[in-house]
Amino acid sequence: MRKIDAFFYGLFMDKDLLESKGVNATNLRVASLSGFQLRIGNRATLIPNPSGKVFGVVASLSHDELEQLYSELSLRAYRPEAVLAQLSDGEVLAALCFNLPEPPAADEQNPEYASRLRSLAERLNFPAKYVASIR
Repeated sequence: MRKIDAFFYGLFMDKDLLESKGVNATNLRVASLSGFQLRIGNRATLIPNPSGKVFGVVASLSHDELEQLYSELSLRAYRPEAVLAQLSDGEVLAALCFNLPEPPAADEQNPEYASRLRSLAERLNFPAKYVASIR
């Protein structure tokens, strides 16, 4: 089965969570995207920011697996975008990244989601300054 690379920046960076949803993500690698910043409303999304940088994980999944993940009711609004992710070894590769077409309002918050995401980012050894910025 053909697999494609996807950049995850939210809780889907967690291989165990993906497996619990029946998704067999392979080739997980730490990566970053320049030109974006993380915004957390009910869930996470990325918004353009020329000076921003977001950390995440690139994973290889099939089209069916991506469709399975993003067909959940709370995720149906997310749309795929092509991005260039930089791996921790400096390699740059094309990947799909799912974002909301309209970001959540600045006052929309989900402290429980943010806390879970901060813990995951710490486990993935993301830079401390980035981890602290997850709110």
